[in-house]
Amino acid sequence: MWYAHQPSRRARQIIGDGAALLWVAGWSAAAVLAHRFLGHATRPAPAGARLGLPGPLHGVARAGDRIVSAAPDGAGPLRVLVLLAAVAVFVVPVGLLCALWLPRRIRWVRRAAAARDLADSEDGRELLALRALLRPLDEVGRTADALPGTTPGSLAEGWREGDPATLDALAEAELIRLGLRTA
Repeated sequence: MWYAHQPSRRARQIIGDGAALLWVAGWSAAAVLAHRFLGHATRPAPAGARLGLPGPLHGVARAGDRIVSAAPDGAGPLRVLVLLAAVAVFVVPVGLLCALWLPRRIRWVRRAAAARDLADSEDGRELLALRALLRPLDEVGRTADALPGTTPGSLAEGWREGDPATLDALAEAELIRLGLRTA
């Protein structure tokens, strides 16, 4: 299960996944462009060729030509540096994405799959109900408000006594919190 059943949560997940794919594609393109630009910029210009760059840029280009001509073994080490720079342009932002977004996404997928499996068994519904009771008190209060004549304390009492209606209501609240269908 990759996406929530709840339309608003599923839409946010799809938008987030799409943004992550665009992020990777954008930085891939940036790395390719950086590699091409740096590869072209480190090639020595033919003798007497004028680059047609304005003042400061022309000086930078000539400095690059001097570095290339001074490099041992031709431009071999510079090619490695150009490649490493292009790889860094890709790896740093994509690594940041993988470190921040991917663990959250995988954690939701694992929690949703576990909750679905628990919802299919009687003992699992009790565990889901317990998990709903262990949420912050304001969330337990909202669950109690949704059921007529209940309080957070009566929900806990119903869970301890194994009341099927209370267990079902709490398990349903936990599934809804994850964005999953209850039946």
